[in-house]
Amino acid sequence: MPRRSQEDRSRATRTALEQVGRRLFAERGYAGVSAEEIVAEAGVTRGALHHHYGDKRGLFVAVVEQLEADNTAEITQAVAALPDPTDILAAMAAGLRTFLDISARPETVRIVMADAPAVLGWEGWREMEGRHGLGLITTVFESAAAAGVTVEAPVRVLSHLILSAVTEAGMLVAHAEDPDAMRAEAEQCLLLMVGGLLRPPA
Repeated sequence: MPRRSQEDRSRATRTALEQVGRRLFAERGYAGVSAEEIVAEAGVTRGALHHHYGDKRGLFVAVVEQLEADNTAEITQAVAALPDPTDILAAMAAGLRTFLDISARPETVRIVMADAPAVLGWEGWREMEGRHGLGLITTVFESAAAAGVTVEAPVRVLSHLILSAVTEAGMLVAHAEDPDAMRAEAEQCLLLMVGGLLRPPA
């Protein structure tokens, strides 16, 4: 029981820090928030932050990881909710639309699009994007290849290139003066690109 209680306390501490960190990072950005503010609002000690995350950067990485996981789950759910989730083009369209919706949210703009590349470094940010988004894209293209409805191409390389295009579209939406107009244009272009990779079933 004591060990279980300690696990519960640790989990509660991490949850409090990540929730407060996520809110403050979204409101003011990584550079605009101090570790002291985070621990004060979370109701924990500075030692707790160091114990679980090392420092403010470590907490930020955990927040980005959680945000990316939430976004991936939302995209997965959008595809699963389709009348026919096995319809490759419909699945791609639903996934792209959901991703672009997510990219327009202030929380995503500030944390994922603006601060994450600088705080994690370009390679670190791309690696995290790849772990969350790449798996979804690869699964879709593997399904399309198995069904014979995509052009012959190395799925791994193709998935990486599509991920890069999707991520760039998200950046365009995130930083556009008119996000709604840019979102519509980005969606149109992405669907044209993806549609060009598909072919009618034999």
